[in-house]
Amino acid sequence: MSETRGSQPPAAIQLGPLRVGAGCPLLLIAGPCVIETADHTLRLAEALAALAGRLRLPLVFKASFDKANRSSGGSFRGPGIDDGLAVLRRVRERVGVPVLSDVHEPRQAAAAAEVLDCLQVPAFLCRQTDLLLACARAGKCVNIKKGQFLSPEKMALAAEKVRGAGNPNVMLTERGTTFGYERLVNDMTGLAVMRRFAPVCFDATHSVQHPGSAGTVTGGAREFIPLLARCAVAAGIDALFLEVHEDPPNARSDAATVWPLDQLERLLRDCLRLRSAMEECAS
Repeated sequence: MSETRGSQPPAAIQLGPLRVGAGCPLLLIAGPCVIETADHTLRLAEALAALAGRLRLPLVFKASFDKANRSSGGSFRGPGIDDGLAVLRRVRERVGVPVLSDVHEPRQAAAAAEVLDCLQVPAFLCRQTDLLLACARAGKCVNIKKGQFLSPEKMALAAEKVRGAGNPNVMLTERGTTFGYERLVNDMTGLAVMRRFAPVCFDATHSVQHPGSAGTVTGGAREFIPLLARCAVAAGIDALFLEVHEDPPNARSDAATVWPLDQLERLLRDCLRLRSAMEECAS
């Protein structure tokens, strides 16, 4: 799906066994915000894989081994890189899906790449050249989240850092832009702009955050996730990113914005119907 008349989307990229980008099916990147326990992570991965299979959606399972950017130093961060990667290795081997997690420091990239199919650069770190280069040189697909402080146009420079290190497999993710204090907004034209540089993913769950609004944790407006997801699909995204949990109020990270697992199928079916309609309009 071309984002604007007269411009061509970039070539599709490789993410593990999957192709992502122009001419490829919509990719789903989904999972909990953070690895809570090994058993919980595996159960959720199995449920998501079963749902993706029913919908014929390619799936990448995501979960953070370390939430190094929590609002409060006392908040749960996850199991850490060693135990977290061990859990994600089990997901990859037992459930049979590609896996993605955040990398926060250059020294983590090589170890992460031994397990992960995609290394994700957090939004706050998207301009950190050493981190981008380390992820690029690790040889796996790199998903760069757009900083809440950056214009879509500036993400071309982040993508070029990865490609300049010899890695063509880079994807850009929109997750909202700071709008005053404790609020994010989405400019859907930014998806079209970034898609000139790389395949584009839309993070519908972090986009509804109200950073810092709940005291020591981040609040948000979960009810707007379906609206934003549908808008992004209509804008021609290549991948949809959703953090999910079977019991959102008790999620150990981003409880205000994770999407309920039991409501995920309806949301995805709506998005797939909309994507099909958009493809018919473009043909």
